[in-house]
Amino acid sequence: MRTGDVAKIDAHGFLYIVDRTKDVIKSGGEWISSLDLEGAALGHPAIAECAVIAAAHPKWGERPLLVARLEQGRTATPEDIRAYLSDKVAKWWLPDDVVFVDDLPHTATGKLSKLTLRERFKDHVLPTAAQ
Repeated sequence: MRTGDVAKIDAHGFLYIVDRTKDVIKSGGEWISSLDLEGAALGHPAIAECAVIAAAHPKWGERPLLVARLEQGRTATPEDIRAYLSDKVAKWWLPDDVVFVDDLPHTATGKLSKLTLRERFKDHVLPTAAQ
């Protein structure tokens, strides 16, 4: 769409805004919705807030990187999060890495600043990049 949104129309003619073009992750020629992956991850009881951004990958072009802030007093590992997501999203949508942070950046309107996160993690090396 001209607005920069990615949308789809279902068989009944309903229009769904899927993601922003700058936020979708193109992995091996397939699209991964950062919004859908974030929504699934937010169901994990330890995650208070999260964002999914694209991280460079030598084979696939881009892969999902989940950046999460945990609920106070809760703990989780990247493996915990990936296991939780394993029956909620397609296997190839699973984030290649999960990074835990103390705080996530927000814009003046209170939205998560993926622009800031992309800049902060632009040199992040995914554990799967060596495979």
